Amino acid sequence: MLESKLERSLVKAIRERGGKCWKWVSPGTAGVPDRLCFLPDGRLVIVEMKAPGEQPRPLQLKRHRELKDLGFEVKVIDSEAGIHEI
Repeated sequence: MLESKLERSLVKAIRERGGKCWKWVSPGTAGVPDRLCFLPDGRLVIVEMKAPGEQPRPLQLKRHRELKDLGFEVKVIDSEAGIHEI
């Protein structure tokens, strides 16, 4: 499955739960995750989307660590099953 199709599935799943799933674009800061998922219970999940079997690049992993160190929940999703874990 293509990463773009998984990303559309994620947006739909979050919307069906009453949340928002916004594309994160950060000019001047490379390696930021793809999506900010705001859920109705006040939960924020920052999501890196990958095609099945692909892994984040080293710079992406660095950004994940930086965000986790600040207390944020960061997930890498490469399957439909991963979408349902949020």
